[in-house]
Amino acid sequence: MTIRAIFYDLDGTLRMNQPNGWQAFIEFANELGLSTTQEDYLRVARWEHYYFAQSSELIADRIAFPDGDSFWHNFGYRQLILLGASPQEAEDLSPKIFQLMNDRYRPADIVPNDLFETLQTLKERGFILGVFSNRSESFAEYLEEIGLSDFFSLAIDAGQAGVYKPNAGAFHFLLEKAGIPAQDAIYIGDNYFADVVGARGAGLTPVLLDVNGVFEKPDCPVIQSHNQIISLLDRRQ
Repeated sequence: MTIRAIFYDLDGTLRMNQPNGWQAFIEFANELGLSTTQEDYLRVARWEHYYFAQSSELIADRIAFPDGDSFWHNFGYRQLILLGASPQEAEDLSPKIFQLMNDRYRPADIVPNDLFETLQTLKERGFILGVFSNRSESFAEYLEEIGLSDFFSLAIDAGQAGVYKPNAGAFHFLLEKAGIPAQDAIYIGDNYFADVVGARGAGLTPVLLDVNGVFEKPDCPVIQSHNQIISLLDRRQ
């Protein structure tokens, strides 16, 4: 296998919220009296990744709850049920957590410490580097703000491609812009359902970035930090 390109997801991969949304949600649920376990945390994290990977539930909820507040109230209700709340508890707690998230959730925008050195090494080795994000609008200015724009020759959003991950068309659009075949590319992302399933379906080699150990025994290469991609590439080439 000759890998010529390394493509990345953006949110949750190149940049992260600290704390992330499900961590804050569970902390607020605990504050309001709901008892949770580590397994509850992992289950909610996996479900949130699944849900936002263009799941059938997400598509249905966007139709059923077209305005932002009702959508997020319903989203909170779904999460609370997963955390073990009864339907009545979930109904009572969802608006309270929604308010707490609005009032107090102010995550830091974090770029992992090892990312810059890793990207510099990959660039020096001659890899084509690109980003495909499920954001619906351009994020090129944002990449410049966080100091990453010089590393990437491609920065493509789903709005530009006209399709969202995990649809194979998203990856085909990326490959066409890069001018390389799927077998020559790796795609790195933090969402198994969007990034791994989608990339594999389009013929790319998927690599899962799983910093928090969310996914149990995923059927793909896994890294916990960005610099581990270097040793993975060295073993494969």
